[in-house]
Amino acid sequence: MAQLRRDYSKFQELETEIIVVGPEDSDSFNMYWKSHKLPFIGLPDPTHSVLKRYRQEVNLFKLGRMPAQVIIDKQGIARYAHYGHAMSDIPENSEVLQIVRSLIGEEVSG
Repeated sequence: MAQLRRDYSKFQELETEIIVVGPEDSDSFNMYWKSHKLPFIGLPDPTHSVLKRYRQEVNLFKLGRMPAQVIIDKQGIARYAHYGHAMSDIPENSEVLQIVRSLIGEEVSG
């Protein structure tokens, strides 16, 4: 999440909101969010309903939920998904920002 915080303003410039979904209950999640002063939206998902909807992998041998990044457009359509195979398998912000830019270009021209 530190990586996302670093470039949060760049995502905002592209009218892109970041939502981080975590497995914790609401109280634990809110405490974490407030203590780290994260600028984006946090969504607790203790029942794993979001995890299941977007088919995020759980691997107990690798500390739980594997990283997943999904870009959803304003119409609610998932336009891009990256499913990590390890906790460190996360695309760089520059790559995600480029994907967002290309999707915005499609919306403008399409």
